[in-house]
Amino acid sequence: MDHIYLRDLEVEAVIGVYPWEQRVRRRLRFDIELGADTRVAARSGDIADTVDYEAVANCIRAIASREPHVLLECLAEEIAETLLRRFGGHSVRLTVGKPGAVAGAREVGIVIERGHP
Repeated sequence: MDHIYLRDLEVEAVIGVYPWEQRVRRRLRFDIELGADTRVAARSGDIADTVDYEAVANCIRAIASREPHVLLECLAEEIAETLLRRFGGHSVRLTVGKPGAVAGAREVGIVIERGHP
């Protein structure tokens, strides 16, 4: 299985369970791996035959910045489902990090893996 990935994509978003968090934008960090068969693109050299990294990044930016989110879990699930549906990969592994959210920790977050049955 081939994987197309983006590392350390930073997006500003409103997210958090506390009322004060729902009033501020904060930086989130994303790592994304999409399982995809890249053999056709390798032969053709045509971006239309593979996953466009910029389109993936723009999709994540749009979802994250669209509305306030309460939990990273909700945001991660929505992004994973959208990436699988829109880009047709076999699987997605998504890390969403919230730097500085907990005193003494560089980052907290969630890692989810989803795939088509």
